[in-house]
Amino acid sequence: MGTYHTVVQGEYVSGIAKKYGFSSYKKIWDHAQNAELKKQRQNPNVIFPGDQLFIPDKSEKKESRNTGQRHQFVLKTEKLKLRLVLEDLYEKPIANAPCELRVENETFRLTTDGQGKIEKDIKAGTRTAVLTIKDPQTPINKILIPIKIGDLDPVDKTPGQKARLNNLGYFAGPFDGKPEEENKALFLSAVEEFQCDHGLAVDGKCGPATQAKLKQVHGC
Repeated sequence: MGTYHTVVQGEYVSGIAKKYGFSSYKKIWDHAQNAELKKQRQNPNVIFPGDQLFIPDKSEKKESRNTGQRHQFVLKTEKLKLRLVLEDLYEKPIANAPCELRVENETFRLTTDGQGKIEKDIKAGTRTAVLTIKDPQTPINKILIPIKIGDLDPVDKTPGQKARLNNLGYFAGPFDGKPEEENKALFLSAVEEFQCDHGLAVDGKCGPATQAKLKQVHGC
């Protein structure tokens, strides 16, 4: 019969699949009853709190083997990749910089490529990581950068727009302790600055054209 899972903040389909005992998120994401949600969200790693995700029943797979012998079965699982691109205040890649990435209880030493990118395979369901750039030539050297994995909301939602703008250095808020009207003004100003920087009509509204450009520049 299956069941429905109500998405909460920070969840993504691979992590939800692991929670329900599936080795592949595609068993859920590609199910016919999730077709509308898949069309709406497009990216299984960028879903929204309150989304209803259908979880099908697991099917039993049978394999025939001879008795009296030992047989080895290998479970194939899909790799989930954390990808980050680091830029300085002038939107220039922080290239060839040594970094330390702590994912849950593991620490990895990585180096950005020529475009400022690092990649690391992570386990499905991972929610947090901390990145430290170990390059004395970089102003943010040794500063701990918290990373919320799966926390990015869709670009057509205001929280998703603010998160992308903040990640790109536009300071869209919201900031704790500031009045609501001041936070609204910060968001409007950030949208206008982004529009100006990317040749869009400057109206302070994060409409479809601005959303598309924001998604393109941010990378997802």
